[in-house]
Amino acid sequence: MPSHITAARLQKRLLNWFDQHGRTQLPWQINKTPYRVWVSEIMLQQTQVATVIPYFEKFMHHYPGVASLAEAAEDEVLHLWAGLGYYSRARNLHHAAKKVVSEFNGTFPDSLEELVSLPGIGQSTAGAILSIAFQHPTPILDGNVKRVLARLHAITEPVNEKPIENRLWELAEYYTPKKRCADYTQAIMDLGATLCTRSKPACNTCPLNKDCLGLEQDIVASLPRKKAARGIPTRKAVFIIMRDKERILLQKRPPNGIWGGLWSLPEIEGEPNTRAIKTYCWQQYQMNIKKLKTLPSFRHTFSHYHLEIQPMLADIGQKTAQIMEDGKQIWYNPQEPAQIGLPKPIQTIMSRLK
Repeated sequence: MPSHITAARLQKRLLNWFDQHGRTQLPWQINKTPYRVWVSEIMLQQTQVATVIPYFEKFMHHYPGVASLAEAAEDEVLHLWAGLGYYSRARNLHHAAKKVVSEFNGTFPDSLEELVSLPGIGQSTAGAILSIAFQHPTPILDGNVKRVLARLHAITEPVNEKPIENRLWELAEYYTPKKRCADYTQAIMDLGATLCTRSKPACNTCPLNKDCLGLEQDIVASLPRKKAARGIPTRKAVFIIMRDKERILLQKRPPNGIWGGLWSLPEIEGEPNTRAIKTYCWQQYQMNIKKLKTLPSFRHTFSHYHLEIQPMLADIGQKTAQIMEDGKQIWYNPQEPAQIGLPKPIQTIMSRLK
C-alpha cells in the first residue's frame, strides 16, 4: 500500500526507539506463551497497564495455564477479576479456556481463523497473539495503533466508520514486518501508550515525528476523530441490603448483561419508596422488613450509562420461609468474605458497612 513513509523506514525508526525505550519488563513480556499473551491482551482492553499488572500476576498465580483456568469455577474467576470491570471479558476467558481444552487438546491454535472462533477474541487480539507469541507477522489495530496511524496519516474522518477502519487495517498490514514482528507489535502499542497518548502527546520525542502528517498540519490534538456519541443517559436504582445480624442477602445476576454472573444486592429501579421496598422484599424473598435506613448514594458509570445507586439498609424480622434457591442466593458475611465475584459498587457498599 503506498504511503508517504515507507514500511522499511517506519519499522527501522520504531524498532530503534523500542530497543532503547520499549517496555520490555512487564510481567506478560516475560516467559511469553500464547496463554500469557492472551490473558494480558484481554485484561488490557480498555484498562491501563498499571491497573492490570497486579490482576495479571494474581491470575497467573491461580491459573498458570489454560488447563487450570478451564477447570476453575466461574465464581472463582469472577472473584479474581472483581474490580477490573467489563466482566464479560472474564466470562469469555473462562469459556475460551474450556474450548481450547476440549477442541484443541489444551494447545492454543496458531491460525487467525481458529483464534477468532474463541469467545472474546477479535481480529486485533488474535493478531497480537499470533505476532507476539507465535512470531507470525499479523497486524493489530487496537486503540493505541488506531491513534498512531490516524495521526501519522492525518486521517480526519471518523475512525469508527467502517471504510476508515478498513483503511487503517490496510495501513497496519502494510507496516507490519516479516522479521521482528513481535517487537514491532509491542513497539507500536507502546508508542501509543507512552508517547502518542490521547492528551498531551510527546511529539518532540516521538521517533516518527519527522513523518507525522498530523504534526505537520498541527492537528495531532484533534485526532483520532470519532462520530459524535450521544450523551449517555442516567438511570437510578435502589440497592437493598437485607441484613440478618452480620449476614447480607446476595443474589446471582444472570449470565448476560451488566455484571453477568456476579453476586449483587437485590435491586429496584427508580427512586426509593419505603412501601415498594417492603412489598418487593416480601413478594420476592418472603422477608419482613422491620426497619429501613437510607445510606449515602453514589454514582457508578458504565460505558453507555450512569447509574445512580441508592443503598437502603433493611433489617429483617423473623424469616417466615426458606427462600434460598440453590445457587441463586447466598447469605454473605462482609467480616468473613467468601471467594465470590462482587461488582465494584457492591464492594464499595460492603466496605462502608464495615
